[in-house]
Amino acid sequence: MELRMELRHIFIFGIVCMLFVAVGCSREYTPKPKAYPRMDLPEKAYQHFKNDGCPFAFDIPQYAEVEKEPDLRHKNEGEHCWMNVVFKDMNAKFHLSYKEINDKAKLAMLIEDAHKLTSKHIKKAEYIDQRNIATPNKVYGLFSDVGGNTASSMQFFVTDSIQNYLYGSLYFSTTPNYDSIQPAIEFLKKDMLHLIDTFEWKEEALTASR
Repeated sequence: MELRMELRHIFIFGIVCMLFVAVGCSREYTPKPKAYPRMDLPEKAYQHFKNDGCPFAFDIPQYAEVEKEPDLRHKNEGEHCWMNVVFKDMNAKFHLSYKEINDKAKLAMLIEDAHKLTSKHIKKAEYIDQRNIATPNKVYGLFSDVGGNTASSMQFFVTDSIQNYLYGSLYFSTTPNYDSIQPAIEFLKKDMLHLIDTFEWKEEALTASR
């Protein structure tokens, strides 16, 4: 009698377990939308950076600061206008390197070097979006937006096509992980594009090139 009761309990328990499994399998699974870590990003606000002693100027965000003459492994004469636009709260920087040009051959070489630097990131890139730069301030060049776990997700170069050339790139101090830093990348993209839109060659540089 006791054995029958025990078998009956086991049978009922088995039926209940199967019902739970059946109900669980019948539910539709809805994947959670992709989310990114929360970042407290500042309000957009800009100020003009006169850049004394260099032949170019531009706007920078009020939440950034300029570090002029960053440490260089091989610092050569004429590299005093190399600088970083530093975003401390995001562990990021725009590295800007300036070169004075004196002939078309040198300009062509610098543009080719810029393409080579961008192509180094293409192997790990999920996409690459490029656009030409041409502003009323006689600033011409190319902007590259590279998606994926690359060392630098944005690069650009600008020139007046005669005497001046500048290369810029975005770097983070942390190991690149596109998913985790994407909000910061999108935020800083607007700042880099604003820098390019407000970039100008100083009048004395333009006069000397004529």
